[in-house]
Amino acid sequence: MRAHDRLQPSVSAGADHPAQGIADRRRLTLVTLCMAVLIAQVDTSVVNLAIRPIGVYFTAGVAALQWVVDGYNLVYAALLLTGGLLADLLGRRIIFMVGAAVFTAASLLCAFAPTVSLLIGGRALAGLGAALLLPASLAIIRVVWPDHVERGRVLGIWAGCNGLALAIGPTLGGLLIGQFGWRSIFLVVVPLGLAAFALALPAIPESSARQERHFDAPGQILGALALGGLALAAIEMNAATLTALIALAVAIPALLLFIAVESQRGAAALVPLAMFRARGFLGAVTATAGMTFGMYGVLFLLPLTWQSSGILDPLGVGLALMPMALVFVLVSPFSGTLSRRFGVHSMTSGGVALIGFGLLILSVSAGWKSILADETGLILTGLGMGLATRPKPAARKQVRLAGEGRRQPRPGDCSSGSP
Repeated sequence: MRAHDRLQPSVSAGADHPAQGIADRRRLTLVTLCMAVLIAQVDTSVVNLAIRPIGVYFTAGVAALQWVVDGYNLVYAALLLTGGLLADLLGRRIIFMVGAAVFTAASLLCAFAPTVSLLIGGRALAGLGAALLLPASLAIIRVVWPDHVERGRVLGIWAGCNGLALAIGPTLGGLLIGQFGWRSIFLVVVPLGLAAFALALPAIPESSARQERHFDAPGQILGALALGGLALAAIEMNAATLTALIALAVAIPALLLFIAVESQRGAAALVPLAMFRARGFLGAVTATAGMTFGMYGVLFLLPLTWQSSGILDPLGVGLALMPMALVFVLVSPFSGTLSRRFGVHSMTSGGVALIGFGLLILSVSAGWKSILADETGLILTGLGMGLATRPKPAARKQVRLAGEGRRQPRPGDCSSGSP
């Protein structure tokens, strides 16, 4: 454990057998952290299936429905760095618990929202909860598992929960929507949120980095403006060009000022710019961004298209999305071995190429009555994701080596929503 990570003492079960007590508590910690991933990812994956029923219920247009999804994404993107820093300053367990509570309350608001505006507000509140919950969970992993080999295994399990949520989310969502209506997809998150909140106190040791971390107000404000502005521009580029251009006019100067401010802070920077000099890091970030952009677009548009055209009902949509998720879950455990044999660059570039080819098939087949071509594109996309996702730990190792000797934690430790 690094010197800046203060782990507050606590009494654990099994005091007569300290090693067994620590192992038992760590297992409970991992279960609690995995619940956090499932809360966020299941919620994200099932909402896309409910877009069509929500639109029918509220007689809402595509623009409003897009904000049901993007209200979450915008707030999450804008406040992700802030959530990680607050976890370091105020305590990772308390921020984890606040995030779980906010996400649970937001899910209840969404479940009982009487208007589409309140539903969008609830989704934005859920984005705030995720921006607190996920960075804190990653920081807790780094503190509780100081050995890098063991931590790598735990990160693999944590990341694997993303694939599990992607696999079960659409089918679960389809069943719930078909049997109980769209509001049920938000209610199903509530027990998980309450369980994560309740388990956090006994399972997660409190830790912080108050002495070494400081609230960087200029960096936080500029970072939020840059990330939020870029996200808003991407959301509104097609429907509201003027809004998108204004958002870009704010985001680009904010990003440039953010870089200028952070470059002057050295080791105390919110986002150490030295990371981007690490070989492979920029490529890993670009690959991740490409995968995320493509997948979120697919998961929003395909369910809406299938249901609007009458090809599939919500349960059918969930089942149709499952092959992509299953391919991802089955392939990703072997991609680390393949990357050691064929190289990280080959695996990442090959995976991204497969994703691009799959998305190309999906774009060409848009409007076809048969979903066979769509399934082909989805399977190729899932295969590419599985191949490209796991090699990125090599890039993380390069970042760690590049930042060796710095007293500040890496942004990926606390201020990242993905491992």
